[in-house]
Amino acid sequence: MEPIPECEGYYSWNYNFSQPPRLLSGSWSEFSFQPENFLKGCKWAPDGSCLLTNSADNTLRIYNLPPELYNEEEELKNAEMVPVLRMAEGDTIYDYCWYSLMNSGQPDTCFVASSSRENPIHIWDAFTGQLRASFRAYNHLDELTAAHSLCFSPDGSKLFCGFNRTVRIFSTSRPGRQFETRPTFAKKQGQSGIISCIAFSPTQPLYACGSYGCSLGLYSQDDGSALALFSGHHGGITHLCFHPDGNRLFSGARKDTELLCWDLRQPGHLLLSLTREISTISVSTLTWTRQDSF
Repeated sequence: MEPIPECEGYYSWNYNFSQPPRLLSGSWSEFSFQPENFLKGCKWAPDGSCLLTNSADNTLRIYNLPPELYNEEEELKNAEMVPVLRMAEGDTIYDYCWYSLMNSGQPDTCFVASSSRENPIHIWDAFTGQLRASFRAYNHLDELTAAHSLCFSPDGSKLFCGFNRTVRIFSTSRPGRQFETRPTFAKKQGQSGIISCIAFSPTQPLYACGSYGCSLGLYSQDDGSALALFSGHHGGITHLCFHPDGNRLFSGARKDTELLCWDLRQPGHLLLSLTREISTISVSTLTWTRQDSF
């Protein structure tokens, strides 16, 4: 992997897949204190400086990258990484995400959101691990309901949350229980099922929602109006990821041997299917590197 200078202060990356990847570092003992405490997922910080993980012990952990990675002349000794922060939720974590404008040079932007069963949405400080704020969603019986998916808007002003047949939107500047409701299914039409994942287009004012009903929907960011609805997965959709050019959308689902690529210039048109082996009910994890080679 070699950096390629594009302009002053910015680099893209060229990846060479002709050789097997080399292990640089990892974290093993951290997850061995509790029996069967397996890792359930990890997400890069938007500025690339650290990692956020989720595991079976309902704890979020933040890892800083080994400092040797920032110095090409310094040899990486393959030392084990240790989390700098641990944030414990009260029950099974449904989803978690970084603030979209996170920059480690600006501490006020360094926070993460998480949602867990029978709990409000929590906002955690990524410098101290302390709870910053909470967002609470209630149903028609005034009962607290937990969000199944979370995603900050690209400008960071709103937090989009997935529920059963509904997306609820909180203002990040106003914690509490006030939210906008956008139903995805009404009068027996639309996207049914729990909204299990949400992703924003990097180039257009729209967002995508995946559901456990195996459907994928595109919506206007401004008012939530449905733009397209299509299906192709055999299991509940768990992850969505836009290509950096905004023209393609990738999706993955439970117990599904395919990762699907959709051409948004022709909504509903399946551009590509990537086959993989599935032996468990583990979910897909989709992310883009900064290289645009597809």
